Amino acid sequence: QVQLVESGGGLVQAGGSLRLSCAASGRTWLISAMGWFRQNPGKEREFVAGISWRGGVTSYTDSVKDRFTISRDSAKNTVYLQMNSLKPEDTAVYYCAAGRTPLRSTPTKEDYDYWGQGTQVTVSS
Repeated sequence: QVQLVESGGGLVQAGGSLRLSCAASGRTWLISAMGWFRQNPGKEREFVAGISWRGGVTSYTDSVKDRFTISRDSAKNTVYLQMNSLKPEDTAVYYCAAGRTPLRSTPTKEDYDYWGQGTQVTVSS
């Protein structure tokens, strides 16, 4: 199994920045890709950004391109999500995910096998 622990959520004003971190432990050699998803009450969990664990290839949903950056530190088994120019519509619980499926151009939550507990991001207008 793989365990994921997120940190870095919080409250920020529109236009501000936050950085989320996700530390992986356990059987990390199983990981092919990691990603970030977000979810609001009553809505589907949606893909935000993903990164291939070994090659560093990235993928983003259109609404966050040019504002969010996903990166990884393989030595620390940690993935980051740098979020700039935040908007109120970015408000959600953000979940870190790890999967044995290689990163695809349009990942879905079914591609990921392990999930963190979630961290709240609130952007005020």
